[in-house]
Amino acid sequence: MENITNEEALHEARIKTALANMPDEEKIAEIGARFKTLSEPSRLKILLVLAGGELCVDHICEAVGANQSAVSHQLKTLKDNKIVKSRRDGKKVLYSVADGHILIMLEVAREHLNCHE
Repeated sequence: MENITNEEALHEARIKTALANMPDEEKIAEIGARFKTLSEPSRLKILLVLAGGELCVDHICEAVGANQSAVSHQLKTLKDNKIVKSRRDGKKVLYSVADGHILIMLEVAREHLNCHE
């Protein structure tokens, strides 16, 4: 009987720990939205290009092989989701990754793929 009680206590402790580490519903929705944004291939390509540093739309278009309209649309989505930021430099707008944590996530994903080849 003692053994069952210890197992139950351990189970309850694990549940409490899990609940204590669970973000609130708003944060969970925000995390999901960011992953959804990253899951679209053209946005992911843009982000991978920007991992090398800030670029203007023309250079991003050249690097990903897409037209300006498509790239601008995807940049807006990335900006709206706080993944990419922009700054004006004279007549050009330069884009960069807004949060270095995104780059870490991408690198971990790439390493994960490489270790399964």
